[in-house]
Amino acid sequence: MAAGSAAPDHPAVSAEPELRAEIAAQGPEPVLDLRPEKGFAHILHALRDFRQGMALFRLGWMLGWLDIKLRYRGSMLGPFWMTISTAVLVGSMGVLYAALFHIELRVYLPFLSFSLVLWALLGSTVSEGCATFTRSAGLIHAVRMPFSTHVLRVTVRNFLTFLHSVGVIAIVFMIFHITPTLNWQIPASLMLWGVDLYAITLLVGVLGARFRDIPPVSASVMQILFFVTPVLWKPDLIYTGRQYMLLDPCFPFLEIIRGTFMGTPVRPSIWLMAILYSMILWFISFLLFARMRARLAYWV
Repeated sequence: MAAGSAAPDHPAVSAEPELRAEIAAQGPEPVLDLRPEKGFAHILHALRDFRQGMALFRLGWMLGWLDIKLRYRGSMLGPFWMTISTAVLVGSMGVLYAALFHIELRVYLPFLSFSLVLWALLGSTVSEGCATFTRSAGLIHAVRMPFSTHVLRVTVRNFLTFLHSVGVIAIVFMIFHITPTLNWQIPASLMLWGVDLYAITLLVGVLGARFRDIPPVSASVMQILFFVTPVLWKPDLIYTGRQYMLLDPCFPFLEIIRGTFMGTPVRPSIWLMAILYSMILWFISFLLFARMRARLAYWV
């Protein structure tokens, strides 16, 4: 027998045709499992989606960074136009409202600058979060990717836009010699803001993919909350019934980071409500995403 040739009765050779026939009988490996989810399968699949999305963190970050570059392509100043507009808005409104509220400018202007920049981040998270999946419809239909990656993409994009307005706060703080209180509240508030912004993007993204009326409804709600929440006015202006401000979920959300960076003591009740609202937000967002995740590709 020639060297290198296998014997016809060799086990591996004799079993190879049977193995091929068995694989051919099973058919091709499925690309997508369309069987309905039963029991807690939707919870497990949602958790797996989050795990895979965190593994693709660099991809989500680069997609968000690319969105910023494409949005301001051809512009001379790019996103710094937002910095200029924020500075003009803070300067003009600060002088006017400080006179209307009879508050010293050195007290009111830092408060207003921090409040407006934070509210701009929250507002952009809600408005752009509504189109998280609809704007990525082409990518969702073309590439198998965890849906949480698209949520991360929008969160990163809003965060990078927010950083361009931080300079206005820094300049105002340096002018009026305001030093943040360096303690555990700074990293805690930043972490809570990060996870809550992600949860908000996830929640309104799923709702926006299913109901196309969500963007105008959310815009109207945010406009109402802008005047109800102490953004233009300081909480100290309310003397009676101040405890009812905690019923507004935006107030503790803003105050835990605004008060910490401005050196104002944050009451434990505000922290408690902020954590409670965060837990409720994540509970609703995760259950909604787990329930509707399998249908998102058909809605966008």
